[in-house]
Amino acid sequence: MPVALLALAISAFGIGTTEFVMMGLLPNVAADLGTTVPTAGHLVSAYALGVVVGAPLLTALGSRLPRKRMLLLLMALFTVGNLASALAPGYGWLLAGRVLAGLPHGAFFGVGAVVAARLVRPDRQARAVATMFLGLTVANILGVPAATLLGQHLGWRATFLVVAVIGLGALAALARLVPELPVDERQGLGRELRALGRPQVLLGLLTAVFGFAGVFAVYSYLASMTTEVMGFGESTVTVVLALFGLGMTAGALAAGPLTDRAPRPTLYGSLAALALTLVAFRYTVHVPWLALVTVVVLGAVGFMTTTPLQMLVMEKAKDAPTLASASNHSAFNLANAGGAWAGGAAIAAGGGWTSPALVGAGLAAVGLAIAALAGLLDRREARTDTAKGASHVVARSPLTGPADGTGPTAGTGREAGVRAPVSPASGS
Repeated sequence: MPVALLALAISAFGIGTTEFVMMGLLPNVAADLGTTVPTAGHLVSAYALGVVVGAPLLTALGSRLPRKRMLLLLMALFTVGNLASALAPGYGWLLAGRVLAGLPHGAFFGVGAVVAARLVRPDRQARAVATMFLGLTVANILGVPAATLLGQHLGWRATFLVVAVIGLGALAALARLVPELPVDERQGLGRELRALGRPQVLLGLLTAVFGFAGVFAVYSYLASMTTEVMGFGESTVTVVLALFGLGMTAGALAAGPLTDRAPRPTLYGSLAALALTLVAFRYTVHVPWLALVTVVVLGAVGFMTTTPLQMLVMEKAKDAPTLASASNHSAFNLANAGGAWAGGAAIAAGGGWTSPALVGAGLAAVGLAIAALAGLLDRREARTDTAKGASHVVARSPLTGPADGTGPTAGTGREAGVRAPVSPASGS
């Protein structure tokens, strides 16, 4: 794998730390700012909504910029947003800082995924994208627990100051390691919007919205579940978050090669396993050692959905994948916001701390149903293309020569209705 992927992974580490650390700090932020944990949970949604808005907006604004310059600008904005969060004088300002920090998230991963795919052979593109996402998973093993521990002892503001420093390091790595990639002259917003509007792309985004929401319905309140249901002390929260990160890493490592071989079956299997794991968590959470095992499994099956969804959306967007790739992260963060809201609503309605698990299982099942619908459309389109190709050959054969392949158009494949495959990163 190219060393440039290291710079993308370092950037993902910083982004993952600031995205997920708020879940572990919700009790501390709520106590410091004089609000409740469910209200502080809106800070999770604020970051997610920043991603939702920023991914298509910033990608559109930078559609003609060189990829490397775009990555540097996005990471600079991320760093400023975290600094603003650290210096926020009150809840409202912190809410605004979280939105600002979230704005470049989706656009960065959207552009980064396209860059990662362009750096390797077509048969290793999913593994390259998964390598970038490893930064997110390592953030949950090291960054989030360490930042949570730091926030518990030195205050949550110290956490965001450290993340801003990580952002500066990521900027240096991007400037040093990522090569300059040529800009496609055809690259433009109109082309990207047309690709984004394809039905299979939209179904992929919907799958992410519902399927991944199941993860965040539980993860958003995992810190409180650790102390209120599992019976552990506050110091154990960092251990539980690290176990979730270990599961995420295992899921990311497995998802790359599996997606390169069979993207749709990988997606179906991970969503089905996610729904079943969430149902099981509703019961295992009351047994401490079983709860910890289930947390690891939840991280693994939850994160295994990300790489196949990313690659399928890029593939269906064909020769203009950047906006679709970035919008996929808008979808993931709609899932983040929606999952946090749905889990909080279940708790507020009196369902108890374990109720988000069943809510999450239902959301994952909806995501699986949408993914299955997209798979059916895939097969229908494949049959239609095959039938069109066959009829085209029959219609042209009297004009193109004998059936032994010696006619004037033999070997081109174009007149026979055969289309050359397009890799996810081509034309970007």
